[in-house]
Amino acid sequence: MSRAVVLARHPEGAVTEQDFSVVDVADTGLPAGFFRTRNRVISLDAGFRQWMTEGAGDNYLTGMQIGEPVQSIVLGEVIESDHPDYAVGTLVSARTAWEEQSVLDGSDLCSPLEVASDVPLHQYVGILGPTGMTAWIGLFEIGQPKPGETVVVSAAGGAVGTVVGQLAKAEGCRVIGLTSTRDKADWLENDVGYDVVVDRETQPDLAGALREACPDGVDIFFDNVGGEALDTVISQLREQARLVLCGAISQYESAVQPLNNSWELITKRARMEGFMFSDYFESFPEIAEDLQSRLQRNALKSFDAVYEGIEATPRAFCDMMHGASRGKCLVTLD
Repeated sequence: MSRAVVLARHPEGAVTEQDFSVVDVADTGLPAGFFRTRNRVISLDAGFRQWMTEGAGDNYLTGMQIGEPVQSIVLGEVIESDHPDYAVGTLVSARTAWEEQSVLDGSDLCSPLEVASDVPLHQYVGILGPTGMTAWIGLFEIGQPKPGETVVVSAAGGAVGTVVGQLAKAEGCRVIGLTSTRDKADWLENDVGYDVVVDRETQPDLAGALREACPDGVDIFFDNVGGEALDTVISQLREQARLVLCGAISQYESAVQPLNNSWELITKRARMEGFMFSDYFESFPEIAEDLQSRLQRNALKSFDAVYEGIEATPRAFCDMMHGASRGKCLVTLD
């Protein structure tokens, strides 16, 4: 017997812990060609919120149904196998669910992991996993930063934002963050390394605060929020600006806001591009090697909010969605 977290109801507006239930799952036989994992770490990612909404449909992923385990990226250890590529004892990263055990066939972003003994295991679903790869791909493949450019990052205190800020700073850019509270802004400036951080709590006039922080305009906008933040930054772009669309957390739990300044994309000859990190699956080993090298040289730091136990997963997810956690939010199951 193991446990899983299922969707108890489709969230309406802000997600709550009551939208989930922890249930017992009976052990089942292992189908031919599959393997079973004991899951060690669950990655919590805001993007999965949109597939919890009723009627989400099939848009990249299938919408989640009531009573089904909540989808997620998970790191697990193979404990039973009938698969030639996944022997017992292999560590695996895969897109599966909030559950203590998973039965997998090697598809759906599934890959074996080689881990270093001196690296915390949870970092392989964070800065050395999808989080770090998302930051790296968005910044370097799409943003293409140059020394001296101004980079603005929304949701700067989140998992991806903390990594993007460090990577952009290492490229010689001036890095500006957008976040929710002054306390989080101070942390981003003092610990993460942002040059300036604008916060909604004490600077409600985003346009004015951004203009003060970026008097010459914005070269790269790495957007995790969408809505007002995206529209405001579009109005303050420099020519040949690049906008990296990574997430839209402002729209996962509320109505979509229109873009009123899209004409600026034309007059500033800007490029706006969305991406999914999974599109770069073949490049994962090289990207992971670069991120690990930066960590080993202390050129990159990992900021993690670690929760313990499957029963803590709903609370951890709600904390992340509503700004109560910092950096990468995850749950360990050991």
